[in-house]
Amino acid sequence: MQVRHAAAVLFLLGLLSGIESRGQAPVTPAQNAPEMSSRDAPATFSTKVNLVMVPVVVRDAKGKAIGTLQKEDFQLFDKGKPQVISKFSVEKAGEAVIPAEVATDEAALENATGATGAAAKPPSAIAQRFVIYLFDDVHTSTADLIQVRQAADRHLSETLDATTRAAIFTTSGQGNLDFTDDRAKLHEALLKLMSRPTIGAPGTECPDLTYYMADLIANKNDQFAKQAAATEVLATCEPPPPGETAAQAMQNAEVVVQATANHIVSLGDRDARLALTVLVDAIRRLTSAPGDRSLIFVSPGVYLPDDLHQEETDIMDRAIRANVRISSLNARGLYTYIAGGDASTPGTQGGADVMMAKAQYQRQSAIAEEGIMEELADATGGRYFHNNNDLKAGFGQVAAAPEFVYVLGFSPQNLKLDGTYHALKVKLVTSRGLDLQARRGYYAPKHLPDPEEDAKREIQEALFSRDELQDIPVELHMQFFKSSDVAAKIAVLARVNLKSLRFRKSDGRNNDNLTVLSGVFDRNGNYITGMQKVVELRLLDPTLEKLLNSGITVRTNFDVAPGSYVIRLVVRDSEGQSMAARNGVVEIP
Repeated sequence: MQVRHAAAVLFLLGLLSGIESRGQAPVTPAQNAPEMSSRDAPATFSTKVNLVMVPVVVRDAKGKAIGTLQKEDFQLFDKGKPQVISKFSVEKAGEAVIPAEVATDEAALENATGATGAAAKPPSAIAQRFVIYLFDDVHTSTADLIQVRQAADRHLSETLDATTRAAIFTTSGQGNLDFTDDRAKLHEALLKLMSRPTIGAPGTECPDLTYYMADLIANKNDQFAKQAAATEVLATCEPPPPGETAAQAMQNAEVVVQATANHIVSLGDRDARLALTVLVDAIRRLTSAPGDRSLIFVSPGVYLPDDLHQEETDIMDRAIRANVRISSLNARGLYTYIAGGDASTPGTQGGADVMMAKAQYQRQSAIAEEGIMEELADATGGRYFHNNNDLKAGFGQVAAAPEFVYVLGFSPQNLKLDGTYHALKVKLVTSRGLDLQARRGYYAPKHLPDPEEDAKREIQEALFSRDELQDIPVELHMQFFKSSDVAAKIAVLARVNLKSLRFRKSDGRNNDNLTVLSGVFDRNGNYITGMQKVVELRLLDPTLEKLLNSGITVRTNFDVAPGSYVIRLVVRDSEGQSMAARNGVVEIP
């Protein structure tokens, strides 16, 4: 299923890529040129340069999100400098059921003498919400993974409804399950989850270094961390032979520490990059899901060295642009570090000093590992559940969308393309005891965005959405005809009212281009196929006057198998850059 879906999305991206040379340069039409023609070509959308989006969730003392604030209630700072909030919106979870037109059965209409016919029976529910549960099976221990998968199983069995589709992803890439509402398949996928670490369990290396501590030693030359690890080597791993001086013993121990740290850093870098890559893949998958999009990251945390924080920020930007909300659940639950380890950890010699040093670095490591989970949640309007063993309740919290999310947008002035980090701060003019959760920062780009890539991205976002847009009055009608038990045809008809369009007068003609994009999705929100048409309008005045009353109709046909489908129609005009978007459902028995 994932291979087919990927191929379908690649087909769409191919459909949207590159502007044909014949559509690039304006051509002055001759008097006998056709007034209306259509061609298949991608549309160009206006780009958004340097617009930084900042999701904000404001909760009262009881933890309930509030949605009554206005733009004037917020203050936004970039590196301490106040910014002008140029874009402001409030997103409300579950605000309305997705409106959709219903296809008609043409065979039934033809057989009904004198009858107007009735619409075909729509599917019982349209998939409106898509949730990926991403389990970090590389960093999570077996005991913790068993606990979280059991909690997730109970959570899904009790909360999965007819309009929600869930998917199971893992950082190892093994055992993935694409979007489905089949509880049996989800249960089976959860049962197959198992820990797949590449770095040994605590206590299997000597010295016993976390990725965080190894990074301090190998990359930051932290002498305190190196000495603490060397002391452990002398006390536990390789006691000095008789007659060796303390200085020589410490020097030899530090050689062992450096080699171990280099090895751990190599493995840790690979695993951290793997986790980031899988997060990107999950967001990319959600981007093609036509509805509310959530990603739940289940992990004990992933330590990110300094050179990977830019990639983390890129993930935040990608998620925000795609309206993906990331929440995190700490797989450790409620935990404390015991000096010297618990009963499952091999004993450490060397006295209280060694044990206290190890406990200190373990605590620091845990805090550093959790950073990505809290930061991703804050940046995208999600929640971070941690320090609590009620994991089932935790899944309920992180899976629930905040009732209100404010989205603040600003364009940094005189932004240097140097890739530097910009700390963000969002404040309320009057806090009134409210708690505010917001994105913490972003990295400046190193180059300007490519207009062609932005155009492809924007038109793709318009298709993979369920928002109803009505800048252009458009009627959506759908018909289907079943030619056999295994074959059917869907006709998508877009009737466009031209009265609201802005025509450009040139050479006695009224000029505008209409881009009409139709997409077909299955009941689980998987993209199947799509078609884009560009209608070039070069209308004389008498023709325009007639069409202003009648409008124009653009028809697109799709060959499908019998089944349940969701249709997405997007219409865009080039002169006014206005847009319309409609949804439809088709049930072919």
